[in-house]
Amino acid sequence: MFRFIIHYGLHFIFPVLLAYWFFRPKFKKVSLVLLSGIIIDADHLLASPIFDANRCSIGFHILHSYIAIAVYTLLFVYRPTRIVGLALLLHILADTVDCLLM
Repeated sequence: MFRFIIHYGLHFIFPVLLAYWFFRPKFKKVSLVLLSGIIIDADHLLASPIFDANRCSIGFHILHSYIAIAVYTLLFVYRPTRIVGLALLLHILADTVDCLLM
């Protein structure tokens, strides 16, 4: 239960708090972008089984690969795509914490 709360808290609550703390004038828009980072979980549809509670997503799914993480980091570094990169890296962070708590 603890792992579930931490994992989904990092996916859904932490991005909204970050948007509120650091992007207050654009809070709603940035919140939606940060929350949309969950879209990279679409790569789970290519796995069999689609969901496995004991599988670490990092390095297993294509959008959770180390090459993809490098691209997300580049998106974060480049100013016009910084918030999108942050959204994707926050998703990776949540999944990494989940892997560590397994």
